[in-house]
Amino acid sequence: MSPLPSEPAVHPSTFTPEEFRAALGQFATGVTIVTARAADGALAGLTANSFNSVSLDPPLVLWSLSRHSGSMPGFLTATHYAINVLGADQRLLAERFARKGIDRFEGAPWKPGLTGAPVIDGAVAVFECTHRSQHDEGDHVIFVGEVVHMATDPSKKPLLYFRGAYGKLSPEAH
Repeated sequence: MSPLPSEPAVHPSTFTPEEFRAALGQFATGVTIVTARAADGALAGLTANSFNSVSLDPPLVLWSLSRHSGSMPGFLTATHYAINVLGADQRLLAERFARKGIDRFEGAPWKPGLTGAPVIDGAVAVFECTHRSQHDEGDHVIFVGEVVHMATDPSKKPLLYFRGAYGKLSPEAH
């Protein structure tokens, strides 16, 4: 058995939070709207690009939420949530669910999913999850969900987020 490498010296970061955010923006992501029905029945939803797969067996996914988010109480009390992967034609919906101080669901096309969490009509994919665990890290809470139902529409192209702006796949890229 090989010995473990020694711990590297920890140096304070030499970059600002703004520079860090800009560097993270170099990674193109899909765009999701995560939705839930809180324990009191209130709807919670927000735009997120912090979605990732974790495991195939069991089927696990994760996403993260700022601990200062006004939506946090709803997600903390929800037993299920849906991760709605948006299509290229759903930019206005992504922008709506990213705004603060409004009823994000007003006028939004959705229906209750099999778990009771709101499912956005026209999404490229929907992952309905049971809330499995959460982890406090930095200024965010990481939510891990076990996928109990999913649906996809392979005919749709996804909405992308890159360098602080929305975009879509060009025909030659697909």
